[in-house]
Amino acid sequence: DLLGENTISREDAEKATDQAVAMLDRIDREKVDSNVSVKLTQLGLDLDTDFCAQNLIRIARDAAAKGNFVRVDMEDHHYTQRTLDIVLRVHRQLESVGTVIQAYLYRSEQDVRTLIQNAVRIRLCKGAYLEPSTVSFKKKSDTDASFVRLMRLLLDSGQYHAIATHDEAMIAATEEYARGKNISKDRFEFQMLYGIRRDLQLRLVQQGYNVRIYVPYGNRWYPYFMRRLAERPANVLFIARNLFRE
Repeated sequence: DLLGENTISREDAEKATDQAVAMLDRIDREKVDSNVSVKLTQLGLDLDTDFCAQNLIRIARDAAAKGNFVRVDMEDHHYTQRTLDIVLRVHRQLESVGTVIQAYLYRSEQDVRTLIQNAVRIRLCKGAYLEPSTVSFKKKSDTDASFVRLMRLLLDSGQYHAIATHDEAMIAATEEYARGKNISKDRFEFQMLYGIRRDLQLRLVQQGYNVRIYVPYGNRWYPYFMRRLAERPANVLFIARNLFRE
């Protein structure tokens, strides 16, 4: 994931698109089992919807040609519907694109059902933005319950989805449900942040699960970090507590 969001010029959005394509080229040359994540505001969503969609199509087309995949990250709730609209629009042309669902949003179950009906691959996470109570669960227990409900929908779909969490209770719930439904370990993957809970990552791999590591990079790390800190300090506290846990 090349850090950056809310670009303010078409030139910057086109540069971000170029860099995503360059990532796919490098992955292809190096034969790495890796894909690419992008944010639509980085590709110009705040500037023009069609322009943004064309940039995503260019990336998804390149990914398809290389047998790869691009994941569209989800941003705060103001962008949810527009993000899903563009993903569905592009997916009708290219199946090499998927997206992210945040379990703490009230709307997420319906969104998951719509995406599954359209065979769009999903990364399920709890959600990282500070959202108002009008659109999101405020209690951790409610978010956890939503996460488990959505995880079950994903695993039942028969499609290949991603369960993105460092929460051992959510991981255990996923393992238990998959065993109970005889869902093979290769039919989904866990996803975690680079450097966070490496002990847990290794344990899951040793048990035969697929684990994908989310690696953010680039020179836009400082505004990204400061925005996350301002929006939800708990995110940074979580990383601080777990970064060196082995």
